Amino acid sequence: MSSASKKPGPEPGVKYARVMLKISGEALMGDQGYGLNPRTVARIAEEVKAVHDLGVEICMVIGGGNIFRGLAGSAQGMERTTADYMGMLATVMNALAMQSALESLGVFTRVISAIPMDQVCEPYIRRRAVRHLEKKRVCIFAAGTGNPYFTTDTAATLRANEMGCQAVFKGTKVDGVYDKDPKKHSDAKRYEKVSYDEALEKHLGVMDATAIALARDNDLPIIVFSLDEPGGFRGILAGEGTYTTVNAKG
Repeated sequence: MSSASKKPGPEPGVKYARVMLKISGEALMGDQGYGLNPRTVARIAEEVKAVHDLGVEICMVIGGGNIFRGLAGSAQGMERTTADYMGMLATVMNALAMQSALESLGVFTRVISAIPMDQVCEPYIRRRAVRHLEKKRVCIFAAGTGNPYFTTDTAATLRANEMGCQAVFKGTKVDGVYDKDPKKHSDAKRYEKVSYDEALEKHLGVMDATAIALARDNDLPIIVFSLDEPGGFRGILAGEGTYTTVNAKG
């Protein structure tokens, strides 16, 4: 292959060439108690663009808890499968909002749904999604795995493995994994690194158990960082910032 025909990779010094960004639906609420805050969506889109500009191929999964959470609906008497499907539809709404924000910044994006809805977004076809990534389009995977009883954490880990991502980045309200809630306990200890097994045994709240086990079985690192820290996502890709890495060694 001639040098002219080689696909451009990430900039020198960038650790990962292809990553999955998992954020909660609540992250899109901003200071509201419900729904989407356009300014917050735009700010997160700018964070994603900053990493995209490094030449990194980006997948995204966004939860739906800002609109509807299936487990909460089930707890209030709704049939669980129906509640989970409603939650999946909420993730599609969030994905479309993020697509709009990214494309307003000039970042080409595809929303890919596990539940077919052709007039709104693409159906999930693995080889097509991989091709989008190779063309430097951000792929936002919506509707979870397409099955009830599975969280968007599990969907993110599943899609990350299918897409050949080198890490899952979990954007949260805090700058890593703590032994207890740092917002409630001033003596909370932050882990620099933690093993998959320790995260499961101590219930550290990194992701749900199924997602962590899937990452462990495929040796996929999970990097937990603060999405509220401006430039934090880009900084980690460049080897800077504060975060916790969950991997086999801990």
